[in-house]
Amino acid sequence: MINAAPSLAQGVVASIPSPSVSSFQLGPLTIHFYALCIIAGIIVAVFMTNHRLTKRGAEPWVVIDIALLAVPLAIIGARIYHVLTHFDFYFGEGRNPLSALYIWEGGIAIYGALIGGAVGAWLGCRWTGIRFWAFADALAPGLLLAQAMGRFGNWFNQELFGLPTDLPWGLEIAYPNPAWPVGLPEGTLFHPTFLYEVVWNVLGVVVLLWAGRKFRLQWGRLFGLYLIWYSGGRIVWESIRIDPSDIFLGVRTNVWAAILGVILGLVIFFVQKRRHPGYEPSPYVSGREWTAGQAVQSQDTDDFVDVSEPPTSESVEGTATSTPATKQRMLNS
Repeated sequence: MINAAPSLAQGVVASIPSPSVSSFQLGPLTIHFYALCIIAGIIVAVFMTNHRLTKRGAEPWVVIDIALLAVPLAIIGARIYHVLTHFDFYFGEGRNPLSALYIWEGGIAIYGALIGGAVGAWLGCRWTGIRFWAFADALAPGLLLAQAMGRFGNWFNQELFGLPTDLPWGLEIAYPNPAWPVGLPEGTLFHPTFLYEVVWNVLGVVVLLWAGRKFRLQWGRLFGLYLIWYSGGRIVWESIRIDPSDIFLGVRTNVWAAILGVILGLVIFFVQKRRHPGYEPSPYVSGREWTAGQAVQSQDTDDFVDVSEPPTSESVEGTATSTPATKQRMLNS
């Protein structure tokens, strides 16, 4: 991963190269590595969440029913958040408002994904009977790992890098590049903020798994710890990024979002600890519990079979058109 680069402007002896391609053709389709990184992250998160939920006693793969709502709403929320925080990119003078719908051109935000995904997860939990906070706690480590995997998409796209640096792990960016800061000479190296976040998130996965097991964090407290950990790191990485962003009170909007993420995580952690000092009785809400083996296969169903009791002898005699005595009289006549 580390290359010799003696010709760079700063005269450093090593750097991290960026991939020379960000997509490939598959017939008429253009497959972007950024999308593959996100999809791979989603798959890993689903597998991890399924494993953690089933250990608690949930139905195997019930997570897929929840993901069917959570994932699409997360993607929609991520795009809406990005557009709102980069409004001039799409609705400024000379811009094409329809490009706000062109999600394949890039531009999604994790905090928008968290908002949209939370709505979808809440609906999915209502549908399946899973407690929302039980699902959130089961999801937290896998979600953080998925975010680490997704950041490699920024590396392929050569985007969202940090300030110039002469450190040996400085990131090479192709020149010219639409994201290249005006005034910086060719060969400038930048802080690899994608890599900082990858390392921070992977370390966070270890911390969440350890803390969840050590302290039995339930009722949403593990998810609260996830928000604190991820958002705390994001405040730092976002502060050294130099890509364009809306500024509010002199601070990038994503820094404000990260600060709110830390605050929300603290509120969830301590409020839920006070409201629920005990352990969750089940990952299901009361009355919606699932037990192994209760599902009925279609070939064994009685939905379309008459399984009622046969009529008694009294009812047969009372309803028959000819009784034995009637038959005897007919024969004698």
